[in-house]
Amino acid sequence: MSRTTEKDSNYRHLDKMTTEELLSNINREDQSVPQAIQLVLPSISALVEAVYQKMSAGGRLFYIGAGTSGRLGIVDASECPPTFGVPHDWVVGIISGGDRAIRKAVEFAEDDTARAYKDLQAYDVSSADFVIGIAASGTTPYVIGGLAQCQQAGIQTGCIVCNKEAPMEQHADFAIVCEVGPEFVTGSTRMKAGTAQKLILNMISTSVMIKLGRVVDNKMVDMQLSNDKLVDRGAKMVMKQSTLDYDAAKALLLKHGSVRSALASIETV
Repeated sequence: MSRTTEKDSNYRHLDKMTTEELLSNINREDQSVPQAIQLVLPSISALVEAVYQKMSAGGRLFYIGAGTSGRLGIVDASECPPTFGVPHDWVVGIISGGDRAIRKAVEFAEDDTARAYKDLQAYDVSSADFVIGIAASGTTPYVIGGLAQCQQAGIQTGCIVCNKEAPMEQHADFAIVCEVGPEFVTGSTRMKAGTAQKLILNMISTSVMIKLGRVVDNKMVDMQLSNDKLVDRGAKMVMKQSTLDYDAAKALLLKHGSVRSALASIETV
């Protein structure tokens, strides 16, 4: 298997570049990421539809990964409750090495092929759920083992990888293979590969949540009111959809806890 994620950078002598040259060249490379994603939109669409079918029937979405990939899965999962007002167990991110690995790498944790499925079993994972493995290389033992055991248990799987013909594809019912080419710093997949994974995760979770009815028009009507900025945003949403002034809209919002509930209370009066 030839890993494009491990190929030499297209740039030489990075240590001799000026700050302006470094930033310009990194930016030039980053601009190729959305173009690479555009080529795999059909694969992303198929995975989104499969996840939606599971979640609309009451299932959950799990992400499993190691290192940067694991952290990106956790970030996406953790942002779903405040953004869409869903329970914390609807979308779950799991990283090899456990929560301590979010901040500091845990040596050799990603080499354990049996650990991921054990981590998933702590959440009583079942065939009602959907599991997505994330790995730039597509070769991470922790993720491959987890997906393989999920398939054996009748659990649908997907993957997000950045190398063609990666072993992980063999254990994914829905594979997203987004090749972004060599990294600016050779092998540093937290850069373009990580950006591609982040964008694809945004697309998956956002599209699924919209399809599940967690967005009305283009508004986050179920967002958690966890700070003054979000309360202000919510109050303005209620104002726009009603005849209330700002103070009345804010009071109603705080009383009912969400834009959706506040507007529903007006409609039922």
